[in-house]
Amino acid sequence: SAVYAGLVLLSAPPGGGVNVRRGTRPVGEMLLRKLPGVSASGMGLRLSQKFVFLLFISGLVTLCFGALFFLPDSVRLKRIFLSKSESPAVTAVSEHGAREQPRNAAGEPEHPRRPSVSYEARTAGRAREERSRARAEPGGRARDHHDHHDAAARADRDAGFSGQSRDAFDYGKLKKCLFKPPLGSDGGQPSDPQARERRDKVKEMMKFAWENYRRYAWGKNELRPLTRNGHIGNMFGGLRGASIVDSLDTLYIMGLTQEFEEAKEWVENNLDLNSNGEASLFEVNIRYVGGLLSAYYLTGAEVFKKKVVELGEKLLPAFNTPTGIPRGVINLGSGTSWSWGWASAGSSILAEFGTLHLEFVHLTELSGNPVFTEKVMNIRKVLNKIEKPHGLYPNFLSPVSGNWVQHHVSIGGLGDSFYEYLIKSYLMSDKTDEEAKKMYYSAMDAIEANLVQKSPGGLTYIAEWRGGILDHKMGHLACFSGGMVGIGADDGELTKRQHYLDLAAEITHTCHESYSPTKLGPEAFRFDAGAEATATRLSDRYYILRPEVIESYMYMWRLTHDPKYRQWGWEAVEALEHHCRVEAGFSGIRDVYATTVSHDNMQQSFFLSETLKYLYLLFSDDDLLSLEDWVFNTEAHPLPIIRRNCPPEKIE
Repeated sequence: SAVYAGLVLLSAPPGGGVNVRRGTRPVGEMLLRKLPGVSASGMGLRLSQKFVFLLFISGLVTLCFGALFFLPDSVRLKRIFLSKSESPAVTAVSEHGAREQPRNAAGEPEHPRRPSVSYEARTAGRAREERSRARAEPGGRARDHHDHHDAAARADRDAGFSGQSRDAFDYGKLKKCLFKPPLGSDGGQPSDPQARERRDKVKEMMKFAWENYRRYAWGKNELRPLTRNGHIGNMFGGLRGASIVDSLDTLYIMGLTQEFEEAKEWVENNLDLNSNGEASLFEVNIRYVGGLLSAYYLTGAEVFKKKVVELGEKLLPAFNTPTGIPRGVINLGSGTSWSWGWASAGSSILAEFGTLHLEFVHLTELSGNPVFTEKVMNIRKVLNKIEKPHGLYPNFLSPVSGNWVQHHVSIGGLGDSFYEYLIKSYLMSDKTDEEAKKMYYSAMDAIEANLVQKSPGGLTYIAEWRGGILDHKMGHLACFSGGMVGIGADDGELTKRQHYLDLAAEITHTCHESYSPTKLGPEAFRFDAGAEATATRLSDRYYILRPEVIESYMYMWRLTHDPKYRQWGWEAVEALEHHCRVEAGFSGIRDVYATTVSHDNMQQSFFLSETLKYLYLLFSDDDLLSLEDWVFNTEAHPLPIIRRNCPPEKIE
């Protein structure tokens, strides 16, 4: 190489030739022709020239080795020197023409779950590809099909039911351990005539949305209601039918029996899990795994159990990293995983790897295979080992080193459902998971100390934290936190229980205040420069049928029975009907402040799974999916509380 040739030159005697040639010209002569004051014919070097040349070569060597070993996740170069067993999985990088995750005004990507989206991009037909909360759009990636990685992927999949029986789970015992029937004593029918009428209206909205999806987009992931066609996107690899799987439990609890049966038939005959493509671990987990789990637990139909365990096994290779922290993207066919191209230094996202616990614990329950629970418990071990700045959990973590990559903290995009799953893991364990409880309330203390703020107008909000500097904005995604703080109130310290309930009510009130004047809320709203829960940037004014505010209304109604929450929910129903209902379904809108509505041509699957389900539960009696028996994953799929002992006297 050139480095080697240079070293040989330094060791040669003055005037001597070098036995390294390219054609007939000595390499040393060609190099020295570029150096001023050096005789190419005599090949002589003075001592000072040798010293300068040695410095140049030393700098070059240092630069090369620094690039190999110190740039983050430089896997393609590291594998030159590392053995195959040491090579980490490949990390996504941008390639020419690849889409990048949408970025906010600070130049950072929004949360992968349901990101802020450019409406111009959605008009161009890329809404689903860009959506995180658009949900995290990956960039291109460098592909590295290591033999050892594929072998590990196959080993994880093959271990799925090793020594276990697929019939080990006792569905009859589950039913006996529920305090109340899943559908309540009368399908959750409210005694109040007004609530009953409003619930029927929500059911009609679901039927309308479903029928148009079936007519124009059957088997696709989502409906484009303006153009009356289907949309696939690239967040689920080769998986199809996201709206079908996301809707299963909503159809069932609403008593839409015929629609549920056709959805079940599609899952049995058409849901193909052997697909290649870039799938978001997070999205596949919360929508497909969550949707299939809840459908099984509500009905006992074996087809859902078989499909969900098979799918769960296909997600395991994402955990094959040096720390066990999973990467965000996986090919379900090959098992190869990598990180989002936009994520800092190949990092994993807190709200993604922190939103697996509920589903993976239930995968162990159904399969009898402890590997699912072991994977998510290891995530906790990693998090508990590393220092948290001011007790806070930053949004980016390296799956290679196990260290934080940036000190950006958010209860909205990129962070949100991690905190939600801590308190829900505790509740789902029948309040036996003390580790989850400790982590949740410690995080709440840090959030209150550092992020919870009061605006000049008296509104309570949760700001974002960037390396110690507060950003006084709150995203629509963060509005789930009213419900989260509410359901965690009863299990906090005795002296703080009423405080938590009051805080939950204040946050929910703030989010309601952002729902004006159309009674639909913007993607993000601010509390600076005189703004009070208002979107001050044009890029934050859109509404894509999001559920988080309505989610908090539902929880606060169940916890307090304050009639204002039902009234606020009805305002949202009327706004959805007036602004978002079109001839062939429901569509998001580009500007919640505009007098003339402009639609984005997308009926999101979470509108069917979350928004309409939470509205239906808001106007139902509390025994429909009672909170004594069920927790909801972050896509509103109900999962039963796991009771090791269920006293017969408590069974109804």
